[in-house]
Amino acid sequence: MDMKISRALFSSLLFSLFAVPASAQPLSAFVNIQRQFQVWDRGILRNADYLPPVEYKIGRTAIPFLDNSRAFKIYYGGGVQKINDGFTSQFFATDNLVAYLNNKSLNVFDRGTIKNLTTLTDRYLIGDSVVFFKDGIRDEYKIYYDGKVFPAENFLAQDAVNSAQVSDNVAAYVNFANQFRIFYGGALLKQEDYAVQSFGVGRNTVAYVDANRRFRAFHSGNTFTLDEYAPKSYTTGDDLVAFVTNDGYFKVFYDDSVRTIGFFQPEYQVGDHVVAYQDPGGYLKVFYKGEIYTLDTYFPEKMSISYNSLVYVDRTRALRMFYDGEIYDVGSGSDEWQLQYDVLRYAAVPGVYRVFWKGQDY
Repeated sequence: MDMKISRALFSSLLFSLFAVPASAQPLSAFVNIQRQFQVWDRGILRNADYLPPVEYKIGRTAIPFLDNSRAFKIYYGGGVQKINDGFTSQFFATDNLVAYLNNKSLNVFDRGTIKNLTTLTDRYLIGDSVVFFKDGIRDEYKIYYDGKVFPAENFLAQDAVNSAQVSDNVAAYVNFANQFRIFYGGALLKQEDYAVQSFGVGRNTVAYVDANRRFRAFHSGNTFTLDEYAPKSYTTGDDLVAFVTNDGYFKVFYDDSVRTIGFFQPEYQVGDHVVAYQDPGGYLKVFYKGEIYTLDTYFPEKMSISYNSLVYVDRTRALRMFYDGEIYDVGSGSDEWQLQYDVLRYAAVPGVYRVFWKGQDY
């Protein structure tokens, strides 16, 4: 990944990473066979609009969409709120936030409240509870978190930030002086005063290779050295880091310790709490919350991982879902499906959708 901030629009990295209130339930949405826009919310189907939207995105607590006339609306808390009539050019949905642009004006919808962050920006990153952005009016970088805006970098002689990444509740960046900074829990931390060689972010977690090529991890306020040498590869998830060491061991940092999975270099994917990998025998296995589960005797070409779940189509063309330590065979023959958070939406027949959540079909 090129971690330099481009002069064009800052890419949004939508990783799910901030603790959602226990009352929050995941959502899903689709256009039904009558061409109505339907929202699945806590097991109940609600009609969000009588015509298909131009575009929509699914967050954990809200679903923003451009309706058929391009009015920008947000489904939240059981109802639909119209935000404006056709001014929104881009929008993003995460666990807790909806961020949207009206031309170059950046706004955030947070727990039902709208806040304008800046009237001029061309660089921003959006996480589940964090927005890292450049205020073009003051020419400085700022961070939105928990209803407040915090200063990050202000160096007018040149661009103050060289590279940045955002996850759920973490922002990490390299400033103009090649110093590595981490924003976590409302505080800006001076993590390293020398240039890091690479870094990756996740919930409560930042993995990085420091100036001495040591592999390190910041996790929940503490810093750990995972290896004295830079890894061959690594990926950061929610409270974990999966990596292949320089000498060929596959390991996972979890619960503030390093677990050795084995002496092999697998194909692997990380999504939130789930690490999926191919073992030496070709089996699909999952590391999840400290335990290893065997899902299948082969490694599928296509899978989707989100939150506590993994979904793929097995060799019998059945949808198989791993969720929170359990394995479910959901349906067969469906080529149209989508996993959002822990909610699986699939087409039982073309145009007829079902939702599978926590072991139940809706």
